[in-house]
Amino acid sequence: MDPATFLTELKRRKVYRVAVAYAIVAWLLIQAASILFPTFEAPPWVMKVFVTAVILGFPVALILAWAFDLTPEGIRRSEEIAPRESKTSKPGSKWTAIIVAAAVLAAALLAFQFVRTRGSATAELPKQIAPTVTLDKSVAVLPFENLSSDKENAFFAQGIQDEIITTLSKISGLRVISRTSTAHYNSAPENLPEIAQQLRVSHVLEGSVQKVGERVHINVQLIQAGTDAHLWAQSYDRQLTDIFSVEAEVAKSIADSLSATLSPQEKAQVEAKPTDNADAYVLYLRARDYQTRPDNLMQDFRSAMRLFEQAITLDPKFALAHARLATTTSNLYHFYEPTEPLKQKAHAEALESLRLQPNLGEGHLALGLYHYYMEADGPSPRAFSGFFQRKDSARLY
Repeated sequence: MDPATFLTELKRRKVYRVAVAYAIVAWLLIQAASILFPTFEAPPWVMKVFVTAVILGFPVALILAWAFDLTPEGIRRSEEIAPRESKTSKPGSKWTAIIVAAAVLAAALLAFQFVRTRGSATAELPKQIAPTVTLDKSVAVLPFENLSSDKENAFFAQGIQDEIITTLSKISGLRVISRTSTAHYNSAPENLPEIAQQLRVSHVLEGSVQKVGERVHINVQLIQAGTDAHLWAQSYDRQLTDIFSVEAEVAKSIADSLSATLSPQEKAQVEAKPTDNADAYVLYLRARDYQTRPDNLMQDFRSAMRLFEQAITLDPKFALAHARLATTTSNLYHFYEPTEPLKQKAHAEALESLRLQPNLGEGHLALGLYHYYMEADGPSPRAFSGFFQRKDSARLY
């Protein structure tokens, strides 16, 4: 059969009309299935099978259209119908009506789907935005800038940052990033959204500290990283003896800005003063600077222990200093000097910190570290040999 005759036969046998009608009806059925199947909670594979069946049915429909014809007398084989008889019969009007009806239904369904999709997107938008705004109460405290003329006071700015992080961590409604994760960032970086994304937080606290004699000036500002909007900012000009109230006020102000409610226990912990002796607190902060240095050298541990001991001499009831002295002693024992005097000292200082303040988290940590390092009361150190060989663990305490 030559191409011209073949095309004429396709037209005579109405294969073109069947192809168009099938395509429209198939699309209509697929759209209807995409709406109805989820409504009846049909599994995903049902839709895949349905679409596959519709696609495979297309060539079957074309074959049937080629082999059979719809006449006033009913369905007959196309070979039995003479060309003139096919032209005189008027079944084409029925096919035209079917195609037009299918097209109208398809257009109506398309319009319904469009309106439904836009309505769903509009309704879901507030739901998607709301959790980010109302539920994400995460904050990272960047290193505080040292504005003191005496650069030796850099430890003081770092110490204030550490204590604010510790105070914020006592509020269960907040997610606070550790200092080790923020230590390598600048005090006031330009790429704040990028840093917040790296730390996976939505809020950043920036600050600066200036210590002049017995007076301290602190600036802090809470920033919503995504919009670079200042949610809260405050300046404090206090005597050194009032520095603890600043840390408590900063923590409570951040909690209020992020709609985090403090329980009575958390409020008491935040407002608790570790010591009434300002000189002991300065020695404590200087010791913390040595204790948290990244290299964890033996002389750093010894310097930290000496300063903690001096702080305890000025205030024997300084429970936090006792706890930090215990952890530093345990680290020195584990990494450098596994001697009996260090073992006894770590144990005694941990117990003393808990005697002075039974609910002190750092005290329980110090006692746990003693049992782990010195009494082998825990998992085998070999399981964490790679971790301990880096000596990074000391920075966590």
